[in-house]
Amino acid sequence: MKQIGYINDDNDLDAIFAALADPTRRAILKRLSDGEASVGELASPFAMSQPAISKHLKVLENAGLVERNIDKQKRPARLKADNMAIAVGWLEEFKHFWGTRFNELDTLLTKLKLEENKNE
Repeated sequence: MKQIGYINDDNDLDAIFAALADPTRRAILKRLSDGEASVGELASPFAMSQPAISKHLKVLENAGLVERNIDKQKRPARLKADNMAIAVGWLEEFKHFWGTRFNELDTLLTKLKLEENKNE
């Protein structure tokens, strides 16, 4: 029997969702989807310091969503989507649930509309 809510690998789903919970970190991931960037480039659209952006990057690194390489004095960050796929996979388990619920709601609304039209 498959246990729902548990993953059987070394990735930490809690860390992934915690990292994705912050809007600044989501914006950083969106920016990195266009290609690697330095801390300065990532900080430019935000009203925060480079050290603050570095802290956000560290959270993303710990969740396995970003990796950074040392390139002389730079440490460009790049998106590492493997762990994001784990979160997407976990969310996919609920796709059928919500699809079924929306179909039931659609059926109910259609029935109510037919009854309303019949009473007019």
